[in-house]
Amino acid sequence: MIGKTIDELKVGDSEEFSKTIAESDIYLYAGITGDFNPAHVNEEYAKKTFFKKRIAHGMIPAGFISAVLGSKLPGPGTIYMKQELSFMAPVYTGDTITARVEVVEIIPEKNRVRLKTTCVNQEGTTVIDGEALISAPKRPKQ
Repeated sequence: MIGKTIDELKVGDSEEFSKTIAESDIYLYAGITGDFNPAHVNEEYAKKTFFKKRIAHGMIPAGFISAVLGSKLPGPGTIYMKQELSFMAPVYTGDTITARVEVVEIIPEKNRVRLKTTCVNQEGTTVIDGEALISAPKRPKQ
């Protein structure tokens, strides 16, 4: 299975992925990465922060962008080259986050695609805004 090649993509193409953040997602992410910042895993500590409760690691919803790129647009065979992210609002346990990727520029001579990347919560609040650069999948030579 191969995703869309540079010739199959067009400006404006978009795809999304949604997931509700579970308590287990936060602890699994902390265990995998070693990021046990108490803002994520300690409710008593988090009550004293600006957010007043625990927040999810920002890279959890950012990872949803990767899910779109590698699974949907362009899809399998995509090589993630660059990502810029601005974290705009906190994400909490129980939030449903939708990652959206949209093609904004196609650079055929380099087989590169520039994409707008965003994550919004169930209320429509943008929690991440960014831009990615990828190398589009290539068809195997026959």
